[in-house]
Amino acid sequence: MPSMNAVDMLTQYAVQYGLQAAVALGILVAGTMASRGAGNVVRQALEKQTLEPPVRLLLVRIVKIVVMLFTAMIALQAVGVPIAPLIAGLGVAGVGIGLALQGVLSNVMAGLSIIFSKPYKLGEHISLLGVHGDVEVIDIFTTTLKHADHSRVIIPNRKIVGEILHNFGTIRQVKLTIPVSHRTNIDEALAQVKDILQQHPKVLKEPAPGAGVSSLGESSIAISVAPWTSVRDYGAVQGELNKLILERFRARGIELPSSQHVVHLVKD
Repeated sequence: MPSMNAVDMLTQYAVQYGLQAAVALGILVAGTMASRGAGNVVRQALEKQTLEPPVRLLLVRIVKIVVMLFTAMIALQAVGVPIAPLIAGLGVAGVGIGLALQGVLSNVMAGLSIIFSKPYKLGEHISLLGVHGDVEVIDIFTTTLKHADHSRVIIPNRKIVGEILHNFGTIRQVKLTIPVSHRTNIDEALAQVKDILQQHPKVLKEPAPGAGVSSLGESSIAISVAPWTSVRDYGAVQGELNKLILERFRARGIELPSSQHVVHLVKD
């Protein structure tokens, strides 16, 4: 008889809670499918935006997690678990977690602001907070800049939002100063410099490069050269132009100033 009571009790529980469990399982399956569908919709919408693939993936995952959390709450309610105390407990825990992760959350919000407002894009050269570099990665937490010496500067996004930012874009202006002797034919020197700029493949034709006399010194005349080039070629162009101008000046007999010291001997 005790065994029959146990069987009857199990049967009763199976009948009583089996349907609820089946409903909860069905809700979870439907929620999983809805999560995938919502993720696909968000992914397609974000593909039209100029976002990094990791950022798109993170945003898609956030949407999926939110959908699954709502699904789990509905499934728990279906099996008779009281949701109100659970939500209240999660709210209290969320406040504590939010206070503990205040810096992380502020980076996330700043990252989302950067992603959607687009103050800079990948490949552009920016300067802020006393550092500068090419934008290499825009993440949800940080922005990574590639410095000229191939080192990386990682800036928390909350440090960027609200700061003064200088965005050079995808091109930069190279500024060179070439000293020549006072005996130099300036028109000839400028013509040679402009010819080099015109022929160099990494110098942009638009905006047009500039060249002219910038200053007159006691021992030399300074020729200023200011061509434009892409961000990726900026480092190489400066050295290449200096070399080409030096070789051209030597070939054309254009004198470069040499250091001279005049010594006056006074005889008593």
